[in-house]
Amino acid sequence: MPSKKIKIAVPEHEGQVSIMFSRGGPRAGAGRKGIGETKKISLTLTKEVWDELENRCNESGLSRSEVIRGILEFSLNENNQIT
Repeated sequence: MPSKKIKIAVPEHEGQVSIMFSRGGPRAGAGRKGIGETKKISLTLTKEVWDELENRCNESGLSRSEVIRGILEFSLNENNQIT
């Protein structure tokens, strides 16, 4: 197995250490772009609702977050009243 050359990069921000391989490496602005603000929530649903959510995830190939986000955005865009 060929060995990979690595080098330690000088951190741009206090407390960050980067290991760079011979190609590429951390760059300002690189990586996946965020789609919005992340807030952690706790959600209590019946087993039947969780099961339906899992079914929709499996059928669509989407994550729970993606399915829940879609449901919320649809509901809010339709100006539906939540009771």
